[in-house]
Amino acid sequence: MRIAEIFRSFQGEGRLTGAESVFVRASGCNLRCRYCDTPYASWVPEGEDLSVDEIVARVEQLDRQPPPARPPGAVQPAGRAATVHGGRVAHAVLTGGEPMLFAELVPLAAELHRQGRHVTIETAGTLLLPVVCDLMSISPKLSNSTPAAAGDPRWTWRHESTRAAREVVRRLTADYDYQLKFVVADLADCREVEAYLANLPEIDRGRAMLMPQGTDAELLAEAGRWLEPYCRAHGLAFCPRRQIEWFGAGRST
Repeated sequence: MRIAEIFRSFQGEGRLTGAESVFVRASGCNLRCRYCDTPYASWVPEGEDLSVDEIVARVEQLDRQPPPARPPGAVQPAGRAATVHGGRVAHAVLTGGEPMLFAELVPLAAELHRQGRHVTIETAGTLLLPVVCDLMSISPKLSNSTPAAAGDPRWTWRHESTRAAREVVRRLTADYDYQLKFVVADLADCREVEAYLANLPEIDRGRAMLMPQGTDAELLAEAGRWLEPYCRAHGLAFCPRRQIEWFGAGRST
């Protein structure tokens, strides 16, 4: 399994915002989002090939390190322990790129879960694997994600033809505890989210989150000023990107 980075930090998005976590970032993706903020795990995949045992060993090394300094405002979610038995970091986040590309995700998630960790998998919702997972964090890609044809027309076609896999999302939301995160830049994107949810009426709207596009803290805050009240008015959840606010847009955050 090609791994771009393994690090210990704080969850900045979604229902578990503020939870101290170990992150395992797979390198490789079947999509090429125009606004991708981890191109080193998608557009130009970096990293090294590691076995499941090697990944677990590196996660366990992070368990033994002093905890990172908690930034102001990064509050551990109520009822969520920072560590579990043996001093292990309680939360593990398997992200990417697209971790569902790798069959090794199945034994990796199973082992981290066996150790007593809460396992979140971050996925675009286009692929299925029989994984053990406590929270399936699905980020369906809207049309605003499709890269311009002037860059690489092959990826424009491939991305656009595969980004929406509603039957996969239907399976994931039926089989797992879940959240959906949609990246939006304007009201047109919000209307596209509404159309998406209308085609999947079984999805709990309270678990559908709208997240402003961008990697600049000031611009994200400005977007939040209109997006947060929009979410309240339409029965959706607002999802700020706290990791940008806390750490900036660097790696391993």
